[in-house]
Amino acid sequence: MQTTHPLLRFSAIAALLSLGACGQEEASAPATLPRTVSPDGASVFFITPADGDTVSSPVRIEFGIDGMIVVRAGTKKAHSGHHHLLVDAGLPDLGMPIPADAAHIHFGDASTSTELGLDPGEHTLQLLLGDHLHIPHDPPLVSQRIAITVE
Repeated sequence: MQTTHPLLRFSAIAALLSLGACGQEEASAPATLPRTVSPDGASVFFITPADGDTVSSPVRIEFGIDGMIVVRAGTKKAHSGHHHLLVDAGLPDLGMPIPADAAHIHFGDASTSTELGLDPGEHTLQLLLGDHLHIPHDPPLVSQRIAITVE
């Protein structure tokens, strides 16, 4: 029996909603999905590296969180979520599931660190917390966007 990865199911649902699959031939505006509320004062941040650091590849990256807990994707629990690392990318549509590609790396296993191979040169990194469905919270928990140089 073949199973579909949960992220693909959520992406398919989001695509159907944005296309107006509920009997409309054309959607007048992109649909957004319900967003999980984040508590006041909650934040995500980089423990390492720091903004402006010069590092070597693979880059050791540690994620921090305050005011919430990190859980696996698919776990619906108040004041929780999982990290997504944005590499050389701006913020995605905050009303839809966070894309899964080389620029939007998911840590649905509840990881709080990684080693990432990056080419030499300047790179930007940013964290975005996703809820159990990979949708950013309301308000979104977004870290400062940092710049690093890989030697």
